[in-house]
Amino acid sequence: MKVVTQNKKARHDFHILESLEVGIVLLGTEVKSLREGRANLRDSYAVVEKEEVILKGLHISLYSHASDGQLDPRRDRKLLLNKREIRKLVGKVQEKGLTLVALKVYFNDRGLAKVELAVAKGKRQYDKRHAIAEREAKREVERAMKHRRR
Repeated sequence: MKVVTQNKKARHDFHILESLEVGIVLLGTEVKSLREGRANLRDSYAVVEKEEVILKGLHISLYSHASDGQLDPRRDRKLLLNKREIRKLVGKVQEKGLTLVALKVYFNDRGLAKVELAVAKGKRQYDKRHAIAEREAKREVERAMKHRRR
């Protein structure tokens, strides 16, 4: 599995409740641009429109060697899910405070572009501070244990 890009801020801003792997519809030279690692997931999210899941905010830079007409780098892209999965996501997203967030874009073992999509709930400011404090405390414990072993 070759990871193209990750949305590290999503794990900081959201509680990840569930994640799933979905396909993505790409046009023209977008796949080549992804293989070069020229994508940005920051502020990307998914919405359900007319029984389809659409990924908004994914930026795939223009391919450097393309000579024909270029596509819009921030265009909306359709995600590939079956109807049962879409209905399940609609049920979860209709709950208060839940949203669909893209965590990473990668190529699987067969060379297909995939998106890891997560059902997430937004964190409050105090939740973010609490997570940072826990991480710092864990680091301090690890440091103390390392020095003690010496």
